[in-house]
Amino acid sequence: MERVTVRLDDPPVVVNLGVGVHGITTRRDVFLLPDLWQLHLYGYAARLVVGGTTHPIRPGHVSLIPPGQQVQYFYNGRSEHLYAHLRLPDAGQARTVPLMQDAGAETPLLGGLLQQAVAVAHAVPAMAAAEVWTVLWHVVRLAEAQGPHAAVRTAIAHIESNLAEPLTVPDIARAAGVSHNHLTRLFRAETGANVVAYIRRRRLEQARHLLRESTLPISAIAAAVGIPDLQAFNKACRRELAAPPRAIRSRGPQGPGCA
Repeated sequence: MERVTVRLDDPPVVVNLGVGVHGITTRRDVFLLPDLWQLHLYGYAARLVVGGTTHPIRPGHVSLIPPGQQVQYFYNGRSEHLYAHLRLPDAGQARTVPLMQDAGAETPLLGGLLQQAVAVAHAVPAMAAAEVWTVLWHVVRLAEAQGPHAAVRTAIAHIESNLAEPLTVPDIARAAGVSHNHLTRLFRAETGANVVAYIRRRRLEQARHLLRESTLPISAIAAAVGIPDLQAFNKACRRELAAPPRAIRSRGPQGPGCA
């Protein structure tokens, strides 16, 4: 087994978590959890066999094993890992991740979250579940970072951080570490839109939010979303939101959508 499918739209039910110590009395463990997922963050070198597939374990590796899978661990001596046994939702968006990944620079963060979960598990189980849920989302993001769309995520982060500034596709591509043409292809494949259309949509979504939820002057909102020319801002609102800024504002927080 190389990859697993998880659904994380709702928090996990954490049944048990702690620090596992193995490899002292025996160099091999074989077991199965019929109904529970296994999340492990490793601090040692060993081997894991799941479904006939061997996964090398190194310090900083993280694994996510689905219920009903027999696992075999082959240790080289005393071995410690942080673990959580949990149930995941059956509904929600399916996300496929490698069963075993190298957490790399994320290792201290994941370790800190799991240690905090262990510390509060008995006193505040809901908080422990929240910490484990965060770890699971990081595991998903690790998998995404290994794919070609990592450049798209970097580009989107750059756009979202600079909506008030002039944005050009070549500048965004440089921030994402890819060529202009490559970013254009990746962006359309991942989002279904081109980069310019995405920027325009996000600026106007932010403008609509600020018009309806804040008391900022319209001129300040226009500047905040990177369209400081009020005439251009008015035209953009009419074109993208089907109403001028003042009309959008008059609908208030509970008004009907404008998109």
